[in-house]
Amino acid sequence: MIKLKILIVFGTRPEAIKMVPVVKALKSDSVHFETRVCVTAQHREMLDQVLDFFSIEPDYDMDLMKPNQNLHSLTADIIVETKVILENFKPDYVFVHGDTTTSMSVALASFYSGIKVCHVEAGLRTNNKLSPFPEEINRQITGRLTDLHFAPTELSKQNLIKENISEENIFVTGNTVIDALLEGVDVIKKRKFDSIEELKNIIDKSRDFILVTGHRRENHGQGFKNIIAALKEIADKYPEIDIIYPVHLNPKVKIPVNNTLGSISNIKLIEPQPYEAFIWLMSKCRLIITDSGGVQEEAPSLGKPVLVMRDTTERPEAVEAGTVILVGANKENIVSKTVELIENKDKYNTMSSNNNPYGDGKASEKILIALNRL
Repeated sequence: MIKLKILIVFGTRPEAIKMVPVVKALKSDSVHFETRVCVTAQHREMLDQVLDFFSIEPDYDMDLMKPNQNLHSLTADIIVETKVILENFKPDYVFVHGDTTTSMSVALASFYSGIKVCHVEAGLRTNNKLSPFPEEINRQITGRLTDLHFAPTELSKQNLIKENISEENIFVTGNTVIDALLEGVDVIKKRKFDSIEELKNIIDKSRDFILVTGHRRENHGQGFKNIIAALKEIADKYPEIDIIYPVHLNPKVKIPVNNTLGSISNIKLIEPQPYEAFIWLMSKCRLIITDSGGVQEEAPSLGKPVLVMRDTTERPEAVEAGTVILVGANKENIVSKTVELIENKDKYNTMSSNNNPYGDGKASEKILIALNRL
Protein backbone atom coordinates (compact mmCIF):
# COMPACT_ATOMS: atom_id res chain seq x y z
CA MET A 1 0.00 0.00 0.00
CA ILE A 2 1.31 3.43 -0.96
CA LYS A 3 1.04 5.93 1.88
CA LEU A 4 0.05 9.51 1.19
CA LYS A 5 2.71 11.92 2.43
CA ILE A 6 1.15 14.77 4.40
CA LEU A 7 2.88 17.96 5.54
CA ILE A 8 0.98 20.07 8.08
CA VAL A 9 2.25 23.65 8.44
CA PHE A 10 1.30 26.35 10.95
CA GLY A 11 2.97 29.28 12.66
CA THR A 12 0.77 30.99 15.25
CA ARG A 13 -0.88 29.89 18.46
CA PRO A 14 -4.44 29.94 17.05
CA GLU A 15 -3.33 27.85 14.07
CA ALA A 16 -1.56 25.37 16.32
CA ILE A 17 -4.62 24.96 18.55
CA LYS A 18 -6.82 24.26 15.56
CA MET A 19 -4.35 22.02 13.71
CA VAL A 20 -3.34 19.81 16.65
CA PRO A 21 -6.50 17.66 16.30
CA VAL A 22 -5.72 17.21 12.59
CA VAL A 23 -2.13 16.24 13.38
CA LYS A 24 -3.29 13.66 15.92
CA ALA A 25 -5.98 12.26 13.62
CA LEU A 26 -3.57 11.79 10.71
CA LYS A 27 -0.79 10.39 12.88
CA SER A 28 -3.27 7.88 14.31
CA ASP A 29 -3.62 6.40 10.82
CA SER A 30 -0.04 5.47 10.00
CA VAL A 31 -1.27 2.77 7.62
CA HIS A 32 -2.52 5.30 5.08
CA PHE A 33 -0.54 8.45 5.89
CA GLU A 34 3.02 9.50 6.58
CA THR A 35 2.50 12.75 8.44
CA ARG A 36 5.06 15.40 9.27
CA VAL A 37 4.63 18.71 11.07
CA CYS A 38 6.32 21.98 10.15
CA VAL A 39 6.15 25.24 12.08
CA THR A 40 7.18 28.65 10.78
CA ALA A 41 7.16 30.05 14.34
CA GLN A 42 5.52 33.24 13.11
CA HIS A 43 4.71 33.59 16.85
CA ARG A 44 7.47 31.76 18.72
CA GLU A 45 6.70 31.74 22.43
CA MET A 46 2.92 31.46 22.18
CA LEU A 47 3.24 28.70 19.59
CA ASP A 48 5.61 26.69 21.79
CA GLN A 49 3.17 26.80 24.70
CA VAL A 50 0.53 25.03 22.62
CA LEU A 51 2.96 22.46 21.25
CA ASP A 52 4.05 21.64 24.79
CA PHE A 53 0.49 21.45 26.11
CA PHE A 54 -0.58 18.97 23.42
CA SER A 55 2.78 17.12 23.32
CA ILE A 56 3.45 17.86 19.64
CA GLU A 57 7.04 17.94 18.39
CA PRO A 58 7.57 19.45 14.92
CA ASP A 59 9.63 17.66 12.33
CA TYR A 60 10.65 20.98 10.76
CA ASP A 61 11.03 24.34 12.52
CA MET A 62 11.72 27.43 10.39
CA ASP A 63 12.11 29.62 13.50
CA LEU A 64 11.34 32.76 11.51
CA MET A 65 10.24 35.15 14.25
CA LYS A 66 12.45 38.26 14.33
CA PRO A 67 12.30 41.62 16.16
CA ASN A 68 10.32 44.30 14.30
CA GLN A 69 9.27 41.81 11.65
CA ASN A 70 7.01 43.05 8.85
CA LEU A 71 4.57 41.28 6.57
CA HIS A 72 6.75 41.77 3.49
CA SER A 73 9.85 40.06 4.88
CA LEU A 74 7.85 37.38 6.71
CA THR A 75 5.98 36.40 3.55
CA ALA A 76 9.19 36.19 1.52
CA ASP A 77 11.01 34.19 4.21
CA ILE A 78 8.20 31.64 4.52
CA ILE A 79 7.99 31.07 0.76
CA VAL A 80 11.75 30.53 0.47
CA GLU A 81 12.01 28.25 3.53
CA THR A 82 8.95 26.23 2.53
CA LYS A 83 10.50 25.47 -0.86
CA VAL A 84 13.46 23.78 0.86
CA ILE A 85 11.22 21.59 3.03
CA LEU A 86 8.96 20.64 0.13
CA GLU A 87 11.98 19.54 -1.89
CA ASN A 88 13.20 17.48 1.08
CA PHE A 89 9.96 15.71 2.03
CA LYS A 90 8.08 15.76 -1.30
CA PRO A 91 4.56 15.62 0.24
CA ASP A 92 1.45 14.71 -1.69
CA TYR A 93 -0.63 17.20 0.27
CA VAL A 94 0.19 20.27 2.33
CA PHE A 95 -2.27 21.28 5.05
CA VAL A 96 -2.62 24.91 6.05
CA HIS A 97 -5.09 26.62 8.31
CA GLY A 98 -7.26 29.70 8.22
CA ASP A 99 -6.03 33.17 7.45
CA THR A 100 -2.46 33.78 8.59
CA THR A 101 0.55 34.96 6.63
CA THR A 102 1.94 31.45 7.20
CA SER A 103 -1.09 29.84 5.53
CA MET A 104 -1.11 32.12 2.52
CA SER A 105 2.66 31.93 1.96
CA VAL A 106 2.86 28.14 2.38
CA ALA A 107 -0.09 27.66 0.03
CA LEU A 108 1.64 29.79 -2.59
CA ALA A 109 4.95 27.95 -2.18
CA SER A 110 3.12 24.61 -2.49
CA PHE A 111 1.33 25.79 -5.62
CA TYR A 112 4.65 26.86 -7.14
CA SER A 113 6.00 23.35 -6.38
CA GLY A 114 2.99 21.59 -7.91
CA ILE A 115 1.82 20.15 -4.59
CA LYS A 116 -1.86 19.98 -3.63
CA VAL A 117 -3.09 22.22 -0.84
CA CYS A 118 -5.65 21.32 1.84
CA HIS A 119 -7.22 24.28 3.65
CA VAL A 120 -8.67 23.73 7.12
CA GLU A 121 -11.25 26.35 8.17
CA ALA A 122 -11.88 27.23 4.55
CA GLY A 123 -14.53 29.60 3.25
CA LEU A 124 -14.72 32.27 5.97
CA ARG A 125 -15.35 35.68 4.45
CA THR A 126 -16.13 39.28 5.35
CA ASN A 127 -15.53 40.38 1.73
CA ASN A 128 -13.85 43.52 3.05
CA LYS A 129 -10.17 43.26 2.24
CA LEU A 130 -9.23 45.62 5.07
CA SER A 131 -11.29 43.95 7.80
CA PRO A 132 -9.67 42.00 9.23
CA PHE A 133 -6.30 43.06 7.83
CA PRO A 134 -4.41 41.17 6.47
CA GLU A 135 -6.39 38.05 7.31
CA GLU A 136 -9.24 38.50 4.83
CA ILE A 137 -6.91 38.64 1.84
CA ASN A 138 -4.73 35.85 3.28
CA ARG A 139 -7.67 33.44 3.35
CA GLN A 140 -9.00 34.52 -0.05
CA ILE A 141 -5.62 33.94 -1.68
CA THR A 142 -5.27 30.62 0.14
CA GLY A 143 -8.72 29.65 -1.09
CA ARG A 144 -7.76 30.25 -4.72
CA LEU A 145 -4.71 28.00 -4.32
CA THR A 146 -6.47 25.19 -2.43
CA ASP A 147 -7.40 21.79 -3.85
CA LEU A 148 -9.37 20.38 -0.88
CA HIS A 149 -11.44 22.78 1.21
CA PHE A 150 -12.45 21.72 4.74
CA ALA A 151 -15.19 24.21 5.59
CA PRO A 152 -16.42 24.54 9.19
CA THR A 153 -20.05 25.30 8.27
CA GLU A 154 -22.54 25.14 5.45
CA LEU A 155 -22.34 28.93 5.09
CA SER A 156 -18.57 28.69 4.57
CA LYS A 157 -19.21 26.09 1.90
CA GLN A 158 -21.66 28.40 0.14
CA ASN A 159 -19.10 31.23 0.22
CA LEU A 160 -16.71 28.98 -1.67
CA ILE A 161 -19.33 27.87 -4.19
CA LYS A 162 -20.05 31.56 -4.92
CA GLU A 163 -16.36 31.86 -5.80
CA ASN A 164 -16.72 29.03 -8.34
CA ILE A 165 -15.04 26.39 -6.20
CA SER A 166 -16.23 22.93 -7.25
CA GLU A 167 -18.63 21.49 -4.68
CA GLU A 168 -16.97 18.08 -4.92
CA ASN A 169 -13.79 19.58 -3.45
CA ILE A 170 -15.55 21.08 -0.39
CA PHE A 171 -16.16 19.10 2.81
CA VAL A 172 -18.20 20.51 5.71
CA THR A 173 -16.56 19.24 8.89
CA GLY A 174 -17.26 21.63 11.74
CA ASN A 175 -14.40 23.57 13.28
CA THR A 176 -11.39 21.76 14.69
CA VAL A 177 -11.12 24.38 17.44
CA ILE A 178 -13.96 22.58 19.23
CA ASP A 179 -12.01 19.30 19.04
CA ALA A 180 -9.03 21.06 20.63
CA LEU A 181 -11.13 22.82 23.25
CA LEU A 182 -12.81 19.63 24.44
CA GLU A 183 -9.47 17.86 24.66
CA GLY A 184 -7.98 20.87 26.45
CA VAL A 185 -10.77 20.97 29.04
CA ASP A 186 -10.15 17.28 29.70
CA VAL A 187 -6.40 17.82 30.06
CA ILE A 188 -6.69 20.64 32.63
CA LYS A 189 -9.01 18.45 34.71
CA LYS A 190 -6.36 15.74 34.88
CA ARG A 191 -3.15 17.76 35.21
CA LYS A 192 -2.02 20.57 37.48
CA PHE A 193 -0.63 23.64 35.72
CA ASP A 194 1.41 26.38 37.40
CA SER A 195 -0.18 28.98 35.13
CA ILE A 196 -3.67 28.11 36.40
CA GLU A 197 -2.51 28.02 40.03
CA GLU A 198 -1.09 31.53 39.58
CA LEU A 199 -4.43 32.76 38.23
CA LYS A 200 -6.21 31.29 41.24
CA ASN A 201 -4.01 33.51 43.41
CA ILE A 202 -4.91 36.60 41.37
CA ILE A 203 -8.64 36.06 40.88
CA ASP A 204 -11.12 36.34 43.74
CA LYS A 205 -13.37 33.31 43.25
CA SER A 206 -16.16 34.99 45.22
CA ARG A 207 -16.50 37.68 42.53
CA ASP A 208 -17.75 37.45 38.95
CA PHE A 209 -15.35 38.58 36.25
CA ILE A 210 -15.49 39.65 32.63
CA LEU A 211 -12.72 38.32 30.39
CA VAL A 212 -11.33 40.77 27.82
CA THR A 213 -8.94 40.23 24.91
CA GLY A 214 -8.02 42.69 22.17
CA HIS A 215 -5.28 42.93 19.57
CA ARG A 216 -6.69 43.52 16.07
CA ARG A 217 -4.72 45.91 13.87
CA GLU A 218 -7.88 47.62 12.69
CA ASN A 219 -8.60 48.67 16.30
CA HIS A 220 -5.20 50.26 16.87
CA GLY A 221 -5.41 53.99 17.60
CA GLN A 222 -8.87 55.43 18.09
CA GLY A 223 -10.48 52.00 18.29
CA PHE A 224 -8.44 51.10 21.37
CA LYS A 225 -9.13 54.48 22.91
CA ASN A 226 -12.84 53.70 22.60
CA ILE A 227 -12.41 50.18 23.99
CA ILE A 228 -10.38 51.44 26.95
CA ALA A 229 -12.96 54.12 27.72
CA ALA A 230 -15.73 51.50 27.63
CA LEU A 231 -13.89 49.17 30.00
CA LYS A 232 -13.25 52.04 32.40
CA GLU A 233 -16.96 52.93 32.42
CA ILE A 234 -17.98 49.30 32.99
CA ALA A 235 -15.49 48.98 35.86
CA ASP A 236 -16.81 52.19 37.45
CA LYS A 237 -20.45 51.11 37.06
CA TYR A 238 -19.91 47.62 38.49
CA PRO A 239 -17.25 47.78 41.25
CA GLU A 240 -18.41 44.34 42.45
CA ILE A 241 -17.34 42.75 39.12
CA ASP A 242 -13.71 42.30 38.08
CA ILE A 243 -12.36 42.70 34.57
CA ILE A 244 -9.51 40.33 33.71
CA TYR A 245 -7.54 41.50 30.70
CA PRO A 246 -4.55 39.51 29.35
CA VAL A 247 -2.89 42.39 27.50
CA HIS A 248 -1.31 41.76 24.10
CA LEU A 249 2.42 42.51 23.95
CA ASN A 250 2.11 44.86 20.95
CA PRO A 251 3.08 48.35 22.24
CA LYS A 252 0.15 49.85 20.34
CA VAL A 253 -2.09 47.84 22.66
CA LYS A 254 -0.03 47.52 25.82
CA ILE A 255 0.93 51.17 26.33
CA PRO A 256 -2.53 52.80 26.11
CA VAL A 257 -4.18 49.98 28.08
CA ASN A 258 -1.64 50.14 30.91
CA ASN A 259 -1.61 53.93 31.01
CA THR A 260 -5.38 54.28 31.39
CA LEU A 261 -6.58 51.10 33.09
CA GLY A 262 -3.57 50.11 35.19
CA SER A 263 -4.68 51.98 38.33
CA ILE A 264 -8.33 50.83 38.43
CA SER A 265 -8.81 48.45 41.35
CA ASN A 266 -11.27 46.03 39.74
CA ILE A 267 -9.40 45.78 36.44
CA LYS A 268 -6.57 43.26 36.52
CA LEU A 269 -4.12 43.57 33.65
CA ILE A 270 -2.17 40.35 33.26
CA GLU A 271 0.33 38.87 30.82
CA PRO A 272 -0.88 36.93 27.78
CA GLN A 273 -1.79 33.48 29.03
CA PRO A 274 -0.80 30.02 27.81
CA TYR A 275 -3.55 27.95 26.25
CA GLU A 276 -4.44 25.95 29.34
CA ALA A 277 -4.78 29.11 31.46
CA PHE A 278 -6.92 30.82 28.84
CA ILE A 279 -9.27 27.82 28.67
CA TRP A 280 -9.58 28.03 32.45
CA LEU A 281 -10.33 31.77 32.29
CA MET A 282 -13.01 31.21 29.64
CA SER A 283 -14.61 28.47 31.69
CA LYS A 284 -14.74 30.61 34.86
CA CYS A 285 -15.73 34.03 33.53
CA ARG A 286 -19.23 35.48 33.33
CA LEU A 287 -18.92 36.80 29.79
CA ILE A 288 -16.23 37.64 27.22
CA ILE A 289 -15.47 40.89 25.39
CA THR A 290 -13.04 40.26 22.53
CA ASP A 291 -11.93 41.02 18.99
CA SER A 292 -10.59 37.47 18.56
CA GLY A 293 -11.87 35.06 15.94
CA GLY A 294 -11.28 31.79 17.75
CA VAL A 295 -12.98 32.90 20.95
CA GLN A 296 -16.21 33.41 18.98
CA GLU A 297 -16.07 29.70 18.17
CA GLU A 298 -14.86 28.34 21.51
CA ALA A 299 -16.89 30.28 24.08
CA PRO A 300 -20.35 28.94 23.07
CA SER A 301 -19.19 25.41 23.91
CA LEU A 302 -18.48 26.68 27.42
CA GLY A 303 -21.82 28.53 27.69
CA LYS A 304 -20.25 32.01 27.66
CA PRO A 305 -21.84 34.97 25.84
CA VAL A 306 -19.42 36.92 23.65
CA LEU A 307 -19.36 40.60 22.67
CA VAL A 308 -17.20 41.03 19.57
CA MET A 309 -15.37 44.35 19.24
CA ARG A 310 -15.40 44.31 15.45
CA ASP A 311 -17.70 45.84 12.84
CA THR A 312 -17.65 42.72 10.69
CA THR A 313 -17.12 39.05 11.35
CA GLU A 314 -16.24 36.15 9.11
CA ARG A 315 -18.17 34.02 11.59
CA PRO A 316 -21.75 35.21 11.04
CA GLU A 317 -23.08 31.78 12.06
CA ALA A 318 -22.38 32.72 15.68
CA VAL A 319 -24.31 35.98 15.30
CA GLU A 320 -27.23 34.12 13.70
CA ALA A 321 -27.13 31.45 16.42
CA GLY A 322 -27.27 34.17 19.07
CA THR A 323 -24.03 33.16 20.79
CA VAL A 324 -22.19 36.40 19.97
CA ILE A 325 -23.12 40.06 19.46
CA LEU A 326 -21.16 42.48 17.28
CA VAL A 327 -20.46 45.73 19.14
CA GLY A 328 -17.53 47.14 17.16
CA ALA A 329 -14.90 49.35 18.75
CA ASN A 330 -17.76 51.58 19.84
CA LYS A 331 -17.81 52.71 23.44
CA GLU A 332 -21.59 53.08 23.73
CA ASN A 333 -22.28 49.68 22.16
CA ILE A 334 -19.71 47.88 24.32
CA VAL A 335 -21.07 49.43 27.50
CA SER A 336 -24.77 49.03 26.70
CA LYS A 337 -24.52 45.37 25.67
CA THR A 338 -22.38 44.56 28.69
CA VAL A 339 -24.92 46.21 30.95
CA GLU A 340 -27.70 44.23 29.27
CA LEU A 341 -25.93 40.91 29.83
CA ILE A 342 -25.20 41.75 33.46
CA GLU A 343 -28.68 43.00 34.33
CA ASN A 344 -30.97 41.01 32.02
CA LYS A 345 -30.86 37.41 33.23
CA ASP A 346 -33.18 36.15 30.48
CA LYS A 347 -30.93 37.62 27.77
CA TYR A 348 -27.85 36.15 29.44
CA ASN A 349 -29.40 32.70 29.87
CA THR A 350 -30.59 32.62 26.28
CA MET A 351 -27.14 33.48 24.89
CA SER A 352 -25.32 31.09 27.18
CA SER A 353 -27.60 28.15 26.34
CA ASN A 354 -27.68 28.53 22.54
CA ASN A 355 -26.06 25.71 20.59
CA ASN A 356 -22.58 26.17 19.19
CA PRO A 357 -22.87 26.41 15.37
CA TYR A 358 -19.28 25.24 14.89
CA GLY A 359 -19.70 21.58 15.56
CA ASP A 360 -19.47 18.77 18.07
CA GLY A 361 -15.75 18.17 18.40
CA LYS A 362 -15.45 15.63 15.58
CA ALA A 363 -14.14 17.86 12.79
CA SER A 364 -10.70 16.23 12.59
CA GLU A 365 -12.35 12.81 12.38
CA LYS A 366 -14.43 14.02 9.42
CA ILE A 367 -11.29 15.39 7.72
CA LEU A 368 -9.63 11.99 8.08
CA ILE A 369 -12.69 10.25 6.63
CA ALA A 370 -12.72 12.60 3.65
CA LEU A 371 -9.03 11.94 2.94
CA ASN A 372 -9.50 8.19 3.17
CA ARG A 373 -12.22 8.38 0.54
CA LEU A 374 -10.01 10.05 -2.06
